[in-house]
Amino acid sequence: MGLSAGAFAVLAVAASLSLLYPPPGGFSTEVALTTTSTTVAPAPTTTVTLPPTTTTRPPFDGWVDPLSAGEPWGTTVDGLLTFRGSPTRSFYGKGPVPASPELGWRFPQDGRLCSNSTVGGKSIEWCGSGWTGQPSVFEREGRRWVVFGSYDAKVHFLDAYTGERILPDFPVGDIIKGSVTVDPDGFPIVYTGSRDNFFRAIAIDRDEPVELWKLSADAVSPTKWNDDWDGAALIIDDYLFEGGENSQIHVVKLNRGYDENGLVTVDPELVFNAPGWDDDLINKVGGNVSIENSVAISGDTMYFANSGGLVQGWDISQLKEGGDVERVFRYWAGDDVDASIVIDEQGMLYVGVEYERGTGRSQEIGQILKLDPSNPDDPLVWGVDERPYINSGVWGTPALYEDLLIVSTDEGKIIGLDRMTGEERWFIKLQGPTWQSPVVVDDTLIIGDCIGQLHAFDVADTTSKPPELWQIRLGGGGCIESTPAVWDNWIYVGTREGHFYAITE
Repeated sequence: MGLSAGAFAVLAVAASLSLLYPPPGGFSTEVALTTTSTTVAPAPTTTVTLPPTTTTRPPFDGWVDPLSAGEPWGTTVDGLLTFRGSPTRSFYGKGPVPASPELGWRFPQDGRLCSNSTVGGKSIEWCGSGWTGQPSVFEREGRRWVVFGSYDAKVHFLDAYTGERILPDFPVGDIIKGSVTVDPDGFPIVYTGSRDNFFRAIAIDRDEPVELWKLSADAVSPTKWNDDWDGAALIIDDYLFEGGENSQIHVVKLNRGYDENGLVTVDPELVFNAPGWDDDLINKVGGNVSIENSVAISGDTMYFANSGGLVQGWDISQLKEGGDVERVFRYWAGDDVDASIVIDEQGMLYVGVEYERGTGRSQEIGQILKLDPSNPDDPLVWGVDERPYINSGVWGTPALYEDLLIVSTDEGKIIGLDRMTGEERWFIKLQGPTWQSPVVVDDTLIIGDCIGQLHAFDVADTTSKPPELWQIRLGGGGCIESTPAVWDNWIYVGTREGHFYAITE
């Protein structure tokens, strides 16, 4: 692995700069559970009482304040509400992180989360949860919920402390690969896609979950590729933003409210859709241009990429007034981008790219990219090569932590890169593929491998290889493809073995 062409010039420039990045903000004998840990005696501490300080950030006039990168998604609902936690896809949960982890509960206690799904005329059994599969954890009416979709083609609504069902499962027509989104404005709605052609809004304020609305992948035209919905939606100011494997981007005005009985309602209107491809891209890569990542928004720009490798930004500043939504940024990354784009407080984009087609472009710019959309004619700040073989590269969404970008790769490498220069600081080798996205909470990196081990590393010192704090084996060793959710001394994650686990002290 190394910096791509042109990146060495960036290193020379970076050496002269003084800019520093601020922080972003056992119950079953069937479960094989092993834990190893390392304990370090704490150094003596001195407590100093300082006068209280107050920092107030002026209101942002636009969709998403760029300075909110790394922060929770608003203050209305306390929780981890969508994939990577926020509109910039840069919030990973709330500590503390368990220091001596053990199994809290497993779901289901009997059986497994499995169903058959047909692709290309062949039916295959899928079990557990996979890419991206991050659960949402949130507080509602004095109770902590954990909600996730899985490969049994159902959405599950569980008590986060016990694993008991709060509501019955909600069945859909095929597997759920992506992550759910919980309404950030307090409306009792969960949003999810599925491989069954539909993206749904589901009410959770009844005795059982109720479908309020669904959007078909065939509701717009033209479309390409297929009808899956993998991305986790964003809901901002009553607008829902979602890309589909129909290769279109969609914006829906939800018109949320309540009926005379106090039950939540929606009256959705599709206000914008557009192809995520253009003729130039089709000429380069063909018709596989599906949108599988989750839309990110910073300022007044909506960002996403597709399986053709087209990274793009769309100006949504006039959306509420009925004005045009226009593409204002275009960059071809050379190959499939399924990882979601991550945006930092300066508006920089971090992009993980797969290496499937073996294009010259991929070999020129690399598979881990930092882009500056304010310089649309030459946005590549740096690129790092990660292509040891065909069908390698990056599936997991990168994580921002202080001055690091942490990236998981198909070959099982977890890499810590200098955010400013792209220079490699360290790497860890795990059993791959590592498709889940790295999670960093309270200076602790949480990452799983493909033999069922969940690992924790101390990344407080960003300049050196992080020491391992602990590892815990989940069940029979199924691959951990899903991204973990960390919340208040608990970690929630599913595996391909067929179960969902909650880990605590």
